[in-house]
Amino acid sequence: MRSVEKYTVEDPSEFKIRLLHWAQQFEDVVWLDSNDYHQQYSSYDAVLAVDAFTSIRTDYHGAFDKLKEYQEKTADWIFGYLSYDLKNDVENLVSKNSDSLNFPDLYFFQPKKLLLFKDNLLEMHYLRMVDDEMEEDFKLIHTFPDCVDLSHNEDSPYGKVKISLSITKDVYKDKVKKMLSHIHRGDIYEANFCQEFFAKDSCIDPLQTYYHLNDISKPPFATFFKMGDLFLLSASPERYLRKEGQKIISQPIKGTSKRSDKESNDKKLISDLRSDLKERSENIMIVDLVRNDLSRTATRGSVEVEELCKVYSFKQVHQMISTVVSEVSKSTSPVDIIRTTFPMGSMTGAPKISAMRIIEELEESKRGLYSGAVGYITPNGDFDFNVVIRSILYNAEKKYISYTVGGAITAKSDPDKEYEECLLKARAMREALEGL
Repeated sequence: MRSVEKYTVEDPSEFKIRLLHWAQQFEDVVWLDSNDYHQQYSSYDAVLAVDAFTSIRTDYHGAFDKLKEYQEKTADWIFGYLSYDLKNDVENLVSKNSDSLNFPDLYFFQPKKLLLFKDNLLEMHYLRMVDDEMEEDFKLIHTFPDCVDLSHNEDSPYGKVKISLSITKDVYKDKVKKMLSHIHRGDIYEANFCQEFFAKDSCIDPLQTYYHLNDISKPPFATFFKMGDLFLLSASPERYLRKEGQKIISQPIKGTSKRSDKESNDKKLISDLRSDLKERSENIMIVDLVRNDLSRTATRGSVEVEELCKVYSFKQVHQMISTVVSEVSKSTSPVDIIRTTFPMGSMTGAPKISAMRIIEELEESKRGLYSGAVGYITPNGDFDFNVVIRSILYNAEKKYISYTVGGAITAKSDPDKEYEECLLKARAMREALEGL
């Protein structure tokens, strides 16, 4: 079904920039980049899928059944996203908050052209209908710019972006207090509460903004997604779910600390985060939730915690990450594994359904693709998906820009500190948009 050619690339970093410039000619683009962040579970350093041959685009009604049918019928690589609001397909839930972005709830496509990077090796997997273009494309990519201008040019056609908040600090704190009252009453133990930052009547260059955001953060799950006039520019540090053969891997993040330029201070921040009882309790609660989710498709006794509350350092923040794994039978559908774990526990809370109901009550904006997932499913049913956080969403036709941040609220949460954590998480997106 696909023809494959392999090429050696002399300078992968330079070639990747050229490649992403070349990809802008297509209506459908998914670019996934690890930024050379060496992970235990990884197949590729970067992946590019472009030019849809077939696709599926739907709202949440029966979305997972439709995706399952599409995946089985296609029996090929498919790339796309799952929005947070697919929760309404798996549980008796609703999404009534305002939505100014208007992304479909689910979108996947089968790319005509697929390029896979590992070290300095490039594999080009093209559908037979376009495989005569491989050699020409490889040569053409080398003609595109090999550098990125991250400066904010005064002569740019794009004006300065002015960010607004969906809720004020006082309103945010009042809502956190309401969340805490639910926790103290025993309705939930933990919930992820988010707020939106947005800009109306604003335009950005999506590719340059992505480069700027990625340069600020250098995360292991960076994404540039394009579907016509809809864009996701993501600097996500978090994996949602991965399937390798019969092994399933989930790596929830809960626990965040700022970084310091001074090495001794930075080491102390790591130590403080590692021993912080509140942050550890947040993480452990979500680990329990993930273990429960994975058990729904796991073979008996196969759910294990490989890492608990390990601190990883990224360019802007330290994060506490746990790794939970399971085994599934060969006959288990990849879409069913996703369906029974979605949305991810790190972006919902515990108990999961009660948390999602309270989240909907207190948040002002529909989450949409934020706290959903972007990734791919392979022809043999393996998959890898990130968590859409630290991300900018852009509807170019509506000239609407949005980014959302949040944090886990537990019984020990302090509203002022939670607000400061939101601002810390929002800094990279604000800087990418405003050039501060």
